[in-house]
Amino acid sequence: MGVLSELKPEKVFTFFEEIAQIPHGSGNVEAISDYLADFARKRELQCIQDEIKNIIIIKEATAGYEQEPALILQGHMDMVAVHKPELEIDMTREPLKLAVEGDRIYAEGTSLGGDDGIAVAYALALLDDDTLQHPRLEVVITVDEEVGMDGARAIDLSMLQGHRLLNLDSEEEGIFLTSCAGGARIHCSVDLSGQCRDMTGVAYELTVGGLQGGHSGAEIHKERGNSNMLMARLLQKLSGSVRAGLCDCEGGLADNAIPRVTGARILVDREDEERLKQLVAEYTAALKQELATKDPEVSVTAVARGDATESCLAGSDLQRAADYLYSLPCGVQAMSADVPGLVETSLNLGILKIHGGKVEAEFSVRSCVDSSKQALLDKVQALTALAGGRCEITGDYPGWAYRVDSPLRDKMVALYEEMYGEKPRVEAIHAGLECGILASKIADLDGISFGPNMYDIHTTEETLSISSTQRVWDYLVRLLALKD
Repeated sequence: MGVLSELKPEKVFTFFEEIAQIPHGSGNVEAISDYLADFARKRELQCIQDEIKNIIIIKEATAGYEQEPALILQGHMDMVAVHKPELEIDMTREPLKLAVEGDRIYAEGTSLGGDDGIAVAYALALLDDDTLQHPRLEVVITVDEEVGMDGARAIDLSMLQGHRLLNLDSEEEGIFLTSCAGGARIHCSVDLSGQCRDMTGVAYELTVGGLQGGHSGAEIHKERGNSNMLMARLLQKLSGSVRAGLCDCEGGLADNAIPRVTGARILVDREDEERLKQLVAEYTAALKQELATKDPEVSVTAVARGDATESCLAGSDLQRAADYLYSLPCGVQAMSADVPGLVETSLNLGILKIHGGKVEAEFSVRSCVDSSKQALLDKVQALTALAGGRCEITGDYPGWAYRVDSPLRDKMVALYEEMYGEKPRVEAIHAGLECGILASKIADLDGISFGPNMYDIHTTEETLSISSTQRVWDYLVRLLALKD
């Protein structure tokens, strides 16, 4: 028996647990895609698996629904695969270890992949159940959404009949999303390897940690600490105050996840050890005060590892690298003047690596205003050029514009109110969704994004609500059975 075998809705959680046994982090989707194709073949459903492993599964309308317009159900098969630093696991090969506590499902020591495994599980449960009433269902499950929406950009949807879209990639029940920001990834590289030199001193491991992290779109407005930026600030402080050299630095696992832990190895002149400890203590106290409400468990540590001689960035070269990183923008850049509480423009330094004098920084940039997104990309490129580096922009995707006239939205709002006695919230979101890309491929697309309650997505504390999953399933089944 599976860990989730006693939970309802039974089929949804059965498929969710099967998915959890197949490693499916972004860039590692071949096995999960083949599983979905095999699912379709066993049920004699039309299935298209393209060259990059996107999946389209079609199930024809049930009796009496043949004249109803087709409905597209959409989600993505990849997950942000992160684990606790102390956990020895290869998430490209090993399954998730699911567990249940109260109303929540989680994975032991790793992210859960509810984003967007629950969309896949819902879709499979619908396709597997011949007792349900529904129009023609066109299930679209894309690859590598979490690393730039590569699957959505590449997929061919010309064979679809539907112009109504249910995107099941949202994490808060009772909220219907109708528009989202556009975005892009920008990879910055500054090569200072020629400036590295051998240095002898006391080796120290610096760590900025204890942070909550989170999704860089859904939780950027909470202004939680970004460990990469906090480390850059620490290095900038140290570079002008102690005789030190930077051996290497690394933090973050995904450009769209707010990093929680960043570590660095430095060499310090023995005479400056006490000054180093003093600066770290002062910096810790300052962060504790600054982030008392936003990230109260923030910590900064410096652990001595003995004498060493290594190749480092030191002196003015360390100052140059630290000043560059410290000058880069990060976090919320502008709030919407039209939608109260909505972040308009932001960026997140999700991945930082410094090794052998090469500085690499990777950002997720988002904005619901295309010109603002481009201006922010231009700013990062300009700062990087001043530091002698270069940038590469990838994964550029459009925003999803709000549709004033939406029969699907009206229908869904009315059904929700009928079932639960209150109206859902109809909102825009700063996080990126694939809806904008799909809308560019399907004329007159009328779409809504919704889903069950999930918490702390893209982190090792990610959980999925059992009761909310049941309610959203009940709503979805009722919605499919409604005739226009």
